[in-house]
Amino acid sequence: MLRPWQVSLGERIDPARDVPIYMQIIQALIRDIERGRLTSGTYLPSSRELAQVLGVNRKTVVLAYEDLIAQGWLDSAGTRGTMVSASLPEPAKKQRAEAEATMSNVPVDYRFAAPPQRPLALPSGPGLKLDEGAPDGRLFPADLLARAYRSAAHRASRENRFQYGNPRGTPALRESIATMLKSQRGLPVTAENICITRGSQNGIFLAAQVLVRPGDTVIVEALTYEPAVAAFRALGANIVAVGLDEDGIDIDAVEHACRRNAVRAVFVTPHHQFPTTVSLRPERRLRLLELSHQFGFAIIEDDYDHEFHFESQPLLPMAGYGPGHVIYVGSMSKLLLPALRIGYVAAPPPVIDAIAHMVSLTDGMGNALTEDAAAELIENGELRRHARKVRQVYAKRRENFAAEIDRTLGDIVDYKMPDGGLAFWLRFHTDLDAMEARAAAMGLRFAASRSFMTRDDAPRGLRIGFASLNEHEAKTAVAALREAAG
Repeated sequence: MLRPWQVSLGERIDPARDVPIYMQIIQALIRDIERGRLTSGTYLPSSRELAQVLGVNRKTVVLAYEDLIAQGWLDSAGTRGTMVSASLPEPAKKQRAEAEATMSNVPVDYRFAAPPQRPLALPSGPGLKLDEGAPDGRLFPADLLARAYRSAAHRASRENRFQYGNPRGTPALRESIATMLKSQRGLPVTAENICITRGSQNGIFLAAQVLVRPGDTVIVEALTYEPAVAAFRALGANIVAVGLDEDGIDIDAVEHACRRNAVRAVFVTPHHQFPTTVSLRPERRLRLLELSHQFGFAIIEDDYDHEFHFESQPLLPMAGYGPGHVIYVGSMSKLLLPALRIGYVAAPPPVIDAIAHMVSLTDGMGNALTEDAAAELIENGELRRHARKVRQVYAKRRENFAAEIDRTLGDIVDYKMPDGGLAFWLRFHTDLDAMEARAAAMGLRFAASRSFMTRDDAPRGLRIGFASLNEHEAKTAVAALREAAG
């Protein structure tokens, strides 16, 4: 005869689900205990009786009961049967709803920091996505990457390095990046000045963590990289936005802000300003360094796509001649593949130690196999060869994209051919709010013009990447922009 508790598990046990039957029984019984339908001391049906009611094998019920006894939900009362553990507290509230609770339909009963209403990253889904300056991953030979991973795995196995490692990153990649920065960008660094991160965004956040406390002021440009601003705000920073023009950040406005606020950091993208692509002129770079020395703030220099400069020689990073004032953030995402998530921070050793400590708190360490595979590609010259090849491809795509803009959007858009980087900054002579609404209805996805703005009076435009689009895709993209513009 069934015990007093009314068996109602049948409607919740479904053999078609990809969860084992015994696990479904366990979950259903725990839910009934949590809801108060099964109280402490309540006897359950025998395994034979419950198996008959549910139409399952008795061994399945026995396995479920044994697991629940081992976990402490149930107690075995010998010949009297199995009952709900007497040590369980009464539920805080008895839930009468019989609908199965999942992570998707239960209310959240605790406080948490909700994300912004508009996501920082473009959502995935159908339609045409225009990025903000990503490389074309199809151009990197997959077999080269596979060989590099295989070599890194064999080496790690031989040297017993499949263990937890240094939060600063693997020695091989730190050495390779330090050599690259010293020889190609003029940074006076060694491996002790390098910490590997999961992309440049992670590097920016880590730099912010060691610099910013709630209430500190961070200066950014009126148009800038939104995820960086979000990172500073998440740490409690007071954001002060200053203007910029065709020569970069307004240094007079920076000085004025420093005299009114206790500035902790200035975030800039001086090589190819994000999103406008302009380069910060040398005289402004030197003045910014002087202000850093005068007011004691750090310059976070995000050099996210240094490798791609198509007119003359690229300007050397500010970290090359102001190493004591600059935290330099770089990325291999544009040169290799975004999916590898390899970035780095270059700074004086005490700052690197602080950043590495933050890595140890949040991530423990990076992905050693991926880091060593990247080092392999640098050391064997494959990365340099790939860089030469894609520069030529991107230079041609840049010219073709400009020609397509002139042909299709020439009467409604202003732009300046970017000297470097992988994107164009387009200023439309049309209602951008209406254009963006039409684009969304068409399934055309790109970063909203307001996403770059840190001040309401900042000039509006769209940053559209060209490097990831072949000729046919570029024509399709520009035609779609024209249609959205109306």
